[in-house]
Amino acid sequence: MNAPAVNGTPSLGPGRAPPPVFAALDLGTNNCRLLIARPQRDRNGRDGFRVIEAFSRIVRLGEGLSLSGELSEAAMSRTIEALKICSEKMARRGVGIARAVATEACRRAGNGAEFLHHVKVATGISLDIISTAEEARLALAGCSPLLEPPHSHAIVFDIGGGSTEILWARLPAPGTQRRSVEVIDWTSLPFGVVNLTERFGPGDHESGSYARMIDEVAAMLAPFETKHRLGEKLASGRVQVLGTSGTVTTLAGVLLGLPRYERRHVDGCWLDFPTVIRQSNALAGQSVAERAQHPCIGEERADLVVAGCAILEAIYRFWPATRLRVADRGVREGVLVELMQKAAGQDLPA
Repeated sequence: MNAPAVNGTPSLGPGRAPPPVFAALDLGTNNCRLLIARPQRDRNGRDGFRVIEAFSRIVRLGEGLSLSGELSEAAMSRTIEALKICSEKMARRGVGIARAVATEACRRAGNGAEFLHHVKVATGISLDIISTAEEARLALAGCSPLLEPPHSHAIVFDIGGGSTEILWARLPAPGTQRRSVEVIDWTSLPFGVVNLTERFGPGDHESGSYARMIDEVAAMLAPFETKHRLGEKLASGRVQVLGTSGTVTTLAGVLLGLPRYERRHVDGCWLDFPTVIRQSNALAGQSVAERAQHPCIGEERADLVVAGCAILEAIYRFWPATRLRVADRGVREGVLVELMQKAAGQDLPA
C-alpha cells in the first residue's frame, strides 16, 4: 500500500479539494506514536483538531544504544514493523499533509542515517531527525492548551526514552494580543527511561541504584535552577508545573486507580505532587514482576518506569510544586498544530 506524501503536500488534482487530513508521527527512543486528525475549532472559536485515529507502540528503538552507539538490528526491525502499520493507517485515512520526526535515538546512533534510508524504502515514510531545541518547542506547542491562568509562567518537562527536556515558559497575559506560550529558556538532559535503566538497572532502594539515579539527574539540573531560581518563583503561586511523558501518565493511571489506562481520565488531570513522589518511591521498592502486575504499567513498562520516577524526583527536588498537571500529549500534537498553522498561512514560532 502506498504511503501518503510525508513531510510535504501532494497535489489534490482537479476539482474540489476534500477536507484536509493531517498526520503527525513521533518516533522516540522508546515509543512510536501516530496521530491522524482534521482541523476543528472548539466552542470558543479557538483553532484545534479532531483526532480521527491514534496509534502508539513501544518499540524500544534505543535499546542497547548507550552501550554500542548504534541501533540494533532487532530494534530497527521492531520499529519498521510499527512504521508499516503507521503508513497503512495514513493511506487508509487519506492523509494529505504529514510530518514524521525522530528524536534522541536517531540523533545519537552512528547508523541513524542508514536506518532512515531503510525506513523510507520499507514504508515510504521520510523521517526528520529533529534537534533537542525543536523537540522541546514541539512538546510545548502540543501541551500549551493545558497551561492556564491565573498562572503567568510554567515549568514544563518531557521525560523521554533517551533525553529529558525542561522548559521555562511565559504564558500570554489575559486580554493581550499574544496567543502563544513563549519559551524563556530550556535545557535538555541526556537522560531518559531507556538509557538510565541500561546504566543503573531497573532501580531499587536496596542496592541504592534509585538514589544514585536521582543524584545524577539532579546534578545535571542544578545549573538551570541556579540560572533562573525557579524554586523561588514557585512560591508566588503563579507558576504551573506540567509533565508530559509515559512516566507521568503511568503514575497518574496508578494513582487514579484505573483498571486499565484511559487517556480521557489522565490527560489534563491535576495530581498532588508530593503524593506522586510517594508513589514513585513505592514503585522503587517493588520488584519488576510486582510493578508489571499493575494494569497501567504492565510488562512493557515495568523495567523502565522507575528510571522515569527517578528523573521526576530530581525535578521535584528543585521545584516542589504543590500540584502537577499531567499531559498525555506532546511532540506529535505540536507537529499537528504547526502543520495546520502552516497550511492556514499562519506564522510559526521562531
